[in-house]
Amino acid sequence: MISPADRLAKAFEDEFHQKPLIVRSPGRVNIIGEHTDYNEGFVLPAAIDKAAYVAVSLREDDEIHLRALDLQESFSVSIRDLRPVGDVSWPNYMLGAAAQFIKRGVKLPGFNAVLTSDVPMGAGLSSSAAVECATVFALNELLKSNVDRLTMVQMAQKAEHEFAGVMCGIMDQFASMMGKKDHVIKLDCRSLAFEYVPFRLEGVKVLLLNTNVKHSLASSEYNTRRKECERAVEWVRAHVAGVNSLRDVTEDMLDRYVLPQDKTVDMRSRFVVQEITRLQSGCEDLRRNDLSALGKKMFATHDGLSTMYGVSCRELDWLVDRVRDNPSVIGARMMGGGFGGCTINLVKEEGLEDLIASIKPAYEREMKLPLTHYVASIENGTEVVRL
Repeated sequence: MISPADRLAKAFEDEFHQKPLIVRSPGRVNIIGEHTDYNEGFVLPAAIDKAAYVAVSLREDDEIHLRALDLQESFSVSIRDLRPVGDVSWPNYMLGAAAQFIKRGVKLPGFNAVLTSDVPMGAGLSSSAAVECATVFALNELLKSNVDRLTMVQMAQKAEHEFAGVMCGIMDQFASMMGKKDHVIKLDCRSLAFEYVPFRLEGVKVLLLNTNVKHSLASSEYNTRRKECERAVEWVRAHVAGVNSLRDVTEDMLDRYVLPQDKTVDMRSRFVVQEITRLQSGCEDLRRNDLSALGKKMFATHDGLSTMYGVSCRELDWLVDRVRDNPSVIGARMMGGGFGGCTINLVKEEGLEDLIASIKPAYEREMKLPLTHYVASIENGTEVVRL
């Protein structure tokens, strides 16, 4: 079977008659730690074996020529006219990445780029961050601009903000750029300090089950949750010095200053406070190689996201409940912002095929929707695959 890099190299050489630099940048999963990022807590992402591949070469004029191999679409623009594109989305991830070099004062010539990706779009695996990181990394190599990885993470995030118009946190780009094989990244969303924690999956697979739904509540409810968290912080801060986010709040503070004022705000913020603690404890489980203890915390996270934070949906709850008593499933939860997307499941290898074979028809019967699945392994972050 031809590799994505080989397919990309051939397409690039056929179109531009040059040998390109090829960079691979992966999608990501988040093992535990949901809705903690904008509350200055911790997240625990890992890069996966599904990735975006970008082939790039510099030009001698000021034109940018882009091609999306999977979509069979092309796009061209002059550097002088570099701005977000309204009618198609994929060029924005690459153009936004290029624009960051100009903002840093790097002289950017024209370039050719061809993109392919096996990160499923719309599944919550950060396909856009993978493209942004691959483009930033490739241009940094070709321009010899010596930008360090953390700065490239921030440049890729800015590309998403400024060209795609999505005000994302930094986790997706961080995991894509900084991932390490067989490790998760414990990322402090306040300071951006991070450490690698071993994630040993001998005989265990990461199974992603895609509900194939995205409820319209997602964006409005996301904004509502942020406001509810901010309100809790305000109420606690009125009584306790040094409280800047839910990262600084304890359940005792919620009991005193939030619960008496609003039960819903208390429930939302209590989930986040518990989740920050749960993630830190989950890292200790991983250091002891105790996947079973981590799995229990994943189920607890799902229950909190569903009943306390109120961001699950019938389809996600059904998938988690269906595997809860399966002896092959170590842990499962909804992953991402909520109201659709994937569940992440840690599944013993010997039970994987039977699980997929039984849950797929049952879900499709019950929900009248297709169930898509992906089996992922934990891999390195952004890297050159061919010079």
